[in-house]
Amino acid sequence: MKGLLNIGVFLLVAGSLASCDYQKYNTIRQKDVRAGDSYVYGPGLDSAAVQTTYKYASRPELADRTNKIRQKLFSPGK
Repeated sequence: MKGLLNIGVFLLVAGSLASCDYQKYNTIRQKDVRAGDSYVYGPGLDSAAVQTTYKYASRPELADRTNKIRQKLFSPGK
């Protein structure tokens, strides 16, 4: 009985160690339709994308609304 218990523990440990890599092959091989697009990937391998360099004008009328939402979501409960 003790030998059976040891085998069970061994199988449990081996199974848990084998499952550590279960997402390794969970990928989809598909064609990248935006490959080489500098707007998405940038002009070089180590550069930022063009769309990340855009600066948008500040809209102060949205600050109140944002703060109200933030207060509602993250304020301590009653």
